[in-house]
Amino acid sequence: MVLDALARLSEERVDHRFKGLPPDAADLTVGELAAQRRNLFTDGFTTPVLALSAERLEHNLAALETYAERHGLAFAPHGKTSMAPQLFHRQIERGAWGITLAVPHQVRVAREFGVERVFLANELVDAAALRWVAAEQDADPAFRFVCYVDSVRGVELMDAALDGASRPVDVVVELAAGEGARTGVRTEAECAAVADAVAGARALRLVGVAGYEGEVPQADPERVRAWLRRLVALAVDFDEAGRFAGLDEIVVSAGGSAWFDAVADVFAEVPELSAPALKLLRSGAYVSHDDGHYQRLTPFNRVPGEGGLEPAFRLWTQVVSRPSAEQAFSNAGKRDAAYDLDLPVAQVVRRDGVERPATGIEVTGLSDQHAWLRTSSEADLEVGDWVGLGLSHPCTSFDKWALIPVAEADGTVVDYIRTFF
Repeated sequence: MVLDALARLSEERVDHRFKGLPPDAADLTVGELAAQRRNLFTDGFTTPVLALSAERLEHNLAALETYAERHGLAFAPHGKTSMAPQLFHRQIERGAWGITLAVPHQVRVAREFGVERVFLANELVDAAALRWVAAEQDADPAFRFVCYVDSVRGVELMDAALDGASRPVDVVVELAAGEGARTGVRTEAECAAVADAVAGARALRLVGVAGYEGEVPQADPERVRAWLRRLVALAVDFDEAGRFAGLDEIVVSAGGSAWFDAVADVFAEVPELSAPALKLLRSGAYVSHDDGHYQRLTPFNRVPGEGGLEPAFRLWTQVVSRPSAEQAFSNAGKRDAAYDLDLPVAQVVRRDGVERPATGIEVTGLSDQHAWLRTSSEADLEVGDWVGLGLSHPCTSFDKWALIPVAEADGTVVDYIRTFF
């Protein structure tokens, strides 16, 4: 089933839906186009075009696999980053326990492509979605689904929607990262009340605790570790109270892309519980990394001996106007580039097959379809030049592109990544 679903992606026809691809590839299948191993720079790709580095993508997949193994962590990378089933399966092949997701549509995508374990990092109270989850569990005994609960009211709504389900839905109590943070239960006493509500529900089973340390107010190593220790203590308290009786494993989950070193350190302190602890890390942005936000925040900056990540995205755009010595415009804008955290960064310029650093070129703004470039006296830039931009924030880079070429260092395109946003 999984292989069939992935194979269907290669049978999709290349057409107007997929920007940046060669116009003369129209009506080829994606698989046929991939087999041609066209060059990104010389074989008809049009600008703007986003590309993933084949080598850097593989490096990043290996880096988190190694890190999780070294620290005894299970790994459910957050799939909302890419929404790319091909990458989901590459992550699972590299040891991932399953895939984390955020909303029901994303779970449906994962299930369509055979993902057997899903961690939904959200409280799910939509009745139609809950009934669909119950039907998926009934149809596939191997399907494992876990989601947050963070309110008594949410538990009541879930239980009502799941009335008559043959298998309970597994839930974890979400501990909020602090006052003013995003979702989650604010106090341990309230966590106990939510757990009591789960115990009284016919269609739910409490299997652990979870949260997101990236929302800790004024986060620093001390504050993040203090909150993670609260999360571990909550799991211990629940276990001592018999709330996990009869389980084969107890889920303790956290871990975005900025503090997974702290998660590894504190989860190493989890004491022996009544069942083995599934210490579940959920970092997702690592798969492509970036040239901005996560480049600054990655824990590997603090623990360089543990490994490192490499930015795998580059957005290629072409200079279409050079109105003055101080200004130029290229043909990629907000429709093409992430801009919610940082503006793109000009990295390289290509002209006549020669690539050089983008010296003296700065992106100062984005319109819908243009990048505003400030150029100093050092800039050698002409209309027609290709400019390679580094991007910040993977989650809002993937979502603008439905089919993304994967290119080797020499420009040979070896694959195409299909996204489903």
